[in-house]
Amino acid sequence: VQLQASGGGLVQAGGSLRLACVVSGGTFSSYSMAWFRQAPGKEREFVAGVSWSGDNTYYADSVKGRATISRDNAKNTVYLQMNSLKPEDTAAYYCAALSGFSDYDDLSLIRADDYDYWGQGTQVTVSS
Repeated sequence: VQLQASGGGLVQAGGSLRLACVVSGGTFSSYSMAWFRQAPGKEREFVAGVSWSGDNTYYADSVKGRATISRDNAKNTVYLQMNSLKPEDTAAYYCAALSGFSDYDDLSLIRADDYDYWGQGTQVTVSS
């Protein structure tokens, strides 16, 4: 299973970005999907997650109201729309896939180490 993230870049504070992660191999529609981020010198942190059906979404408090995670099972792709970006959103963003969990598990409570597959990361830099 391979995950390919894209969409990062340099944006001014207040701007928007849409990240995408394409999953190849495996059965995408059976995976819970999440976005994590890691800033230099900091631990990897959960940003947003979506259940395998797409019916349930979860967000970190730091992005709630500014981020929207969605998935297109026909395209094997998960998206993260980020609006009103802040300099503190600067980080490498990683998509991750999790298999074998219920459609109702709260993905914000699942540790990064428990995810089965990871993408390579895409850099988001927000200038002030």
